[in-house]
Amino acid sequence: MTRPLVALGASDPSAVLRGLEAALAGGPALLPVAEGTPALPTAAPADVPQRVALVVETSGSTGTGKRVALSSEALLAGAAAADAALGGPGGWVLALPTHYIAGINVLTRSIAAGTSPAVVAPGHFDADAFADAADRLVTGPAAPRRYTSLVPVQLARVLDDERATSALAGFDAVLVGGQATPAPLRQRALDAGVRVVTTYGASETSGGCVYDGVPFGTVRTEVVDGELLLSGPMLAEGYLDDAERTAATFVERDGLRWYRTGDAAEVWDGVVRVLGRLDDVVISGGEKVPLGLVERIVRELPGQDTAVVTRRASGEWGEVPVVVTSNPIDLDAVRDHVGATLGRAARPAAVVLVDRVPMLASGKPDRRAVRALAGPTA
Repeated sequence: MTRPLVALGASDPSAVLRGLEAALAGGPALLPVAEGTPALPTAAPADVPQRVALVVETSGSTGTGKRVALSSEALLAGAAAADAALGGPGGWVLALPTHYIAGINVLTRSIAAGTSPAVVAPGHFDADAFADAADRLVTGPAAPRRYTSLVPVQLARVLDDERATSALAGFDAVLVGGQATPAPLRQRALDAGVRVVTTYGASETSGGCVYDGVPFGTVRTEVVDGELLLSGPMLAEGYLDDAERTAATFVERDGLRWYRTGDAAEVWDGVVRVLGRLDDVVISGGEKVPLGLVERIVRELPGQDTAVVTRRASGEWGEVPVVVTSNPIDLDAVRDHVGATLGRAARPAAVVLVDRVPMLASGKPDRRAVRALAGPTA
């Protein structure tokens, strides 16, 4: 059996909310699309399997296009587990695009809680507009808590604004995800009284399912050959019309269905530490260097919250890490800081200063554009 697939523009969050309500209730499946996308994007089917309630288009940060198919059961299981982890249902401020899973999750959790989200107008994120939305947020006896979800760059902009920071400090939890949250930014938020919860997940897991390194609800984790695998009721059905990719990404182990994240990770005492993408490793002078881990260390330095570490070819070393940043920093200081933690091979070969680090609409760095800025050779 099938049901229709309806595309709705994410520039109208209210329409997406209504479409999601209908989809969760068994109506037409929903495909939220970015502004300017055709009514039904190229190659998107008119109908989808009955179990599919939501289709999320994602290219990640490297441009590999996917259409993730999610059931109502997966979305609502994720919402219920998140509410339990956070302390109960509540009202949400929507500050993220609704064609990304994190924005959809705000809507799903609002629907499940019976609350109406206060919406920050789509487009360029403005801290003052966020504070206005926080003022409009209404909660009720059955869902009295206050929540929002941000990416790190949005959190930084809020913390630069006194009124918005005061509003944010009044929330019961502020989910921050989409990419690793720099430790100095997280500490700055905590010092301001903001209850930050760092999240990890993907569209394939109905969004964040690991909070502050701890899987919530019945989510299970395993590390196999260095790769993090996740299992639980929030997993996607797979990729729409892509059986080969679905079979490679969603695998059976020990009688359970697992999602292969593609991320390198460690799990100690039940706490997950993500080290970066498995395919984002350079061989420099014969040594493996995980660029995600180098980036995390670089972002510990003052003013480098949005710095990105990419690769550059090197005639001498094979490949080398390069820092792309919009804030000036001394190369020797970066090399000393990284080298002290990760060793000589991990030390960046250069710092490329740009007016603005290229970003995707999701708030993640545009890593293809960043790599082009780093230049072809060292």
